[in-house]
Amino acid sequence: MHNLKITLPDDLQSFVERQVAERGYLTCDEFIRDLIRREMDVRQLRDMVAEGAASGPAVVADDEFFDRLYQRIENEKRS
Repeated sequence: MHNLKITLPDDLQSFVERQVAERGYLTCDEFIRDLIRREMDVRQLRDMVAEGAASGPAVVADDEFFDRLYQRIENEKRS
């Protein structure tokens, strides 16, 4: 694990300390790590949405679609 030193203006430091106290974080470090993880999740979700949008037209997932899917699974089990 690496150390990262940051300097915050008083208003941001107060905000971080309030979040730690109000949201049950044990330390400011824990809060900052959580923010970074959440940002990573947001970026991953955006990438997934962009990938889905670029993948072409969607297939309607109706009863017929699931019947064909079920049949394909059953056929693969028998093979």
